[in-house]
Amino acid sequence: MEYEIRFYYPLEDYNEKLTKLKNIKELKFEDKKYEITSQFDHSTKKYSFYSKKVDGRFRIRKTQSKITNKCMISWKRRLNDTTIENYNKEEEIELSIKPEEYNNLMFIINNVLHMKEVETYERYRTSFSNKEVEIVLDEYPFGLALEIEAKKDTNPKEIIDKYVKLLNLNYQDSYRLSWDDKYEELCKQQNKEKYNKVLFSKDMPKVM
Repeated sequence: MEYEIRFYYPLEDYNEKLTKLKNIKELKFEDKKYEITSQFDHSTKKYSFYSKKVDGRFRIRKTQSKITNKCMISWKRRLNDTTIENYNKEEEIELSIKPEEYNNLMFIINNVLHMKEVETYERYRTSFSNKEVEIVLDEYPFGLALEIEAKKDTNPKEIIDKYVKLLNLNYQDSYRLSWDDKYEELCKQQNKEKYNKVLFSKDMPKVM
């Protein structure tokens, strides 16, 4: 089970948020990594991961930095009772594979299983953590996300509440849906073309 809360800001706010995180003595800086993630749907419409009944995301992610090189398959799904609390409650299952097998994996997904590639996105992730929490700054092509995730199932509300207060955040400003929902919302608001590849090289809407 995953317990998290997420906030969005303009990309220009990165240094301000980074300074706040560095000033929390309990947190340790982990790394800043580049990630490219592809999200796929089931090849049969009947079993679509994007249906309201399932509301899940099947992802393949490649991560690189000066100290990291990895590839991961993950399944993430919002649970029906996720909106009862101030934070999100989600099911998440992850599987690591050798990064050098990334191209073979993508071949099998596309050409053997014939899963539908729904979208691909880039981001830079800056991570801080300790035994109870992981906090990340995600720089998407359209904006900055600050995410607080409790590492323990025991008292996740207390853990999240602690860091919401330390960062002087307001629960009412949080965004309950996923990054792709935010991107689609911004495209509609700013009359921008919606791409299925959300990349820094493309014309993107912006969180203001």
